[in-house]
Amino acid sequence: MIELHCYYSLSSPWAYLAGPQLQDIVRRHRVRLLLKPFDFQAVVPKTGGVPIRTRVAPRRAYHDLELQRWSEYLGLPLVLKPRHYPHQMPADPNWNKYAGWMVIAAQDQGLDAFPLSHAILRAVWAEERDIALPETRRQIADENGYDGAALVAAEQSPRVQDLYRTYSDEALALGVFGAPSFVLDGEIFWGQDRLGFVDRALAKKRAGLKP
Repeated sequence: MIELHCYYSLSSPWAYLAGPQLQDIVRRHRVRLLLKPFDFQAVVPKTGGVPIRTRVAPRRAYHDLELQRWSEYLGLPLVLKPRHYPHQMPADPNWNKYAGWMVIAAQDQGLDAFPLSHAILRAVWAEERDIALPETRRQIADENGYDGAALVAAEQSPRVQDLYRTYSDEALALGVFGAPSFVLDGEIFWGQDRLGFVDRALAKKRAGLKP
């Protein structure tokens, strides 16, 4: 089966906006989507990316404008300044990592982790919920048909932490510099606005596999 890898952070508004498009592409092309949350704060500065909070004011203003445009275009609600998104350096550096670990735990258990991932991103960017709190993550998981308590308990297990480090090492080796980044056969497609190219690349690959 064709595999599509998605490197991202569970705090990325662009990963949130990508959700329905990505799900549609995966279903139509019948590919295996591997979600790979990685240590964005550690990897991206090494690969040339610039975290939004460190950009100059005009760039941050344009970033907000683009978010608003895409939110309206895609019909996905989005709060530009959500209550629980730290626009300065967060007090807890792991605030967005816990949710990534939860997604990894679900996927490692053989579950379809995509609905959970999108629900967490929606919780940040549309519902203004605090995903840094384990109780919030448990509730989100339960609301979407998962065993939230079990997933919270697995977040910091050696297995999940090993996978998180592996995904971060992979992102660094690939040169991933932003989120979400989609990787197909080693080729990177950066950003939700590149999903059209992902769609075409998968169509071409599927055509080439036909007998």
